Amino acid sequence: MGGHSHWAGIKHKKALLDAKRGKAWTKIIREITIAAKLGGGDLAGNPRLRKAADDARNANMPQDNIKRAIQRGTGQLPGAAYEELTYEGYAPAGVALLIDVTTDNRNRTLNEIKTVFTKNGGSLGAEGCVGWMFKTKGLIRVPREGAPDADTLLGHALDLGAEDLKTEADEHLITTAPEDLEKIAEGLKALKIPVAAAEVSRISQSQVPVSPDQAPQVLKLIEALEELDDVKSVSANFDIPEEVLAKFAA
Repeated sequence: MGGHSHWAGIKHKKALLDAKRGKAWTKIIREITIAAKLGGGDLAGNPRLRKAADDARNANMPQDNIKRAIQRGTGQLPGAAYEELTYEGYAPAGVALLIDVTTDNRNRTLNEIKTVFTKNGGSLGAEGCVGWMFKTKGLIRVPREGAPDADTLLGHALDLGAEDLKTEADEHLITTAPEDLEKIAEGLKALKIPVAAAEVSRISQSQVPVSPDQAPQVLKLIEALEELDDVKSVSANFDIPEEVLAKFAA
């Protein structure tokens, strides 16, 4: 998964800080609403909603806010009609981008995304231009500290139904079929293995090398997209040296 997986780890830690500061509430509420709309309001029977509600609690969101978001999704309360869309494009250096959004106004969202691309040297592409470069997978992050060695962890993960394991500098990355994500994450927790995060992700099948000179342009574009309220996630296929990523994130 290369440099981008390291960047995703950095962004995950930043997201945790943002959640503690209440900055993530807007996006979490949207995720709760659309998860309830698509899968119903029963936490026990809707894994996506259950994760969104857990994210909300981790962000110190009051239970009443969570309840109202669920009720808006199920139609029990009036609210915005959200839809999920994906935009595709290119960052500098030819890096492919997939931008997943949740919006109640697709024209507004498209204009905001176009503006970010224009200001940061990227280009919005046609539907299907880069989507084929990515596969949707479950991704479980296990910190190396407190976890078994890689071979032992791989054995446990495969027994639970995982597809693969890669080891990074400070964590193990376990890939799964999307529908098996929650089952495998819960199985690891039952084995007392620490799970830092478990989420469905877009994983690129190949990476584009990016020079240290071009890296800031690529990362600034991605950050600008992620700052938009309507943007749920940005996936990219860059390969940037870890020391460059760490310097940018500092």
